[in-house]
Amino acid sequence: MSPGGSKAPARDTEYARAERAAKFILSKTKLRPKIALVLGSGLGAFADELTDATRIPYGEIPHFPRSTAVGHAGVLAIGKVGSIAVAAMQGRVHLYEGYSAREAAFAMRVFGRFGIRSAILTNAAGGINAEFKQGALVVIRDHINLQGANPLIGPNDERFGPRFPDMTRAYWRPYRDIALEESKRLGMEAQEGVYAALLGPSYETPAEIRYLRIIGADLVGMSTVPEVIAANHMGIRVLGISCVTNMAAGILDRPLDHSEVLETGERMKGQFIALLRAVLPRIAAEKN
Repeated sequence: MSPGGSKAPARDTEYARAERAAKFILSKTKLRPKIALVLGSGLGAFADELTDATRIPYGEIPHFPRSTAVGHAGVLAIGKVGSIAVAAMQGRVHLYEGYSAREAAFAMRVFGRFGIRSAILTNAAGGINAEFKQGALVVIRDHINLQGANPLIGPNDERFGPRFPDMTRAYWRPYRDIALEESKRLGMEAQEGVYAALLGPSYETPAEIRYLRIIGADLVGMSTVPEVIAANHMGIRVLGISCVTNMAAGILDRPLDHSEVLETGERMKGQFIALLRAVLPRIAAEKN
C-alpha cells in the first residue's frame, strides 16, 4: 500500500507496454495479420504496394521506438498482399541510434501480442563472401551476434517465452527453402549465407572483415539479430533476407558510402518486391 492507503500501481512491464501498443494498432484496422515484415534500408518500397492499408507513424504508437536512420521511413503499414493480411515496418531502430537491444526488439514483442506467427526480416548488408555480387539477395541461414548485447538480458517474463530459448533453428528451414525455390523460379538464384551483426554505426575495417570471414560470416550488418532472438523467444518463425547493397571493407579497393546502400536498394526493389510477393502465399499456407 502507498503511504496514503491507496494501492500502488502495477509495475509497467515490457509485456504490459507491448500489450498496450498491440491494442492501439489493432484499434486502427480491421485486419488481423499473421505475418509481419521488417523492411530495412532502402527496402521499404514494398509497403507502398499494400492494398487496403492503414499507415501509422511509429511516433503515434504507445512505447514504440522511433527510427532516426536515413532510408527508414518509420511507418507501420497494415494491409494486404493479394488476400494476405500483413504488418509491414518501413524501417527499424538500431543499437547505434542509442537504443538497447531490448528496445530494438520491442516491435517484435508487439507483433507477438497481436497474433503474428511468422516474420520476414530484411536488411541491407555488406558482402563478405566473394561469390556474392552487389545487388544479390541472400537468404540468411544463421547469424553471429557480435553486438555485445541481447534483448533477453534481465528478468525473463515467461509470458513471452522461456529463460533459455533454443536458437538452433533461428531461421526456419522450410521458409528458407521456399525463398530459395521462389528466387530460382523467378530467375534470381538467391544464395544462402551467415549474417554477422555488429554494433555500428562506423563501417568495419578491412581487418575486421578478414576476421569475420575467418569465423564464417558471409554478410555483415548492424541490425536484425535482436529481432530474430526476440521472435524465437516467442515462437515466431523467421525468414531473413539480405540485399547485398555494398561489398564490405577491403573486398573492393574503394571507400564505403551509405548513399551506395540506398541506391542499390532502390535498384533492386523490383526483384525484392517480386520475391516477397512470391514467398508470402506459401508462408501463409504453412501450418505453424
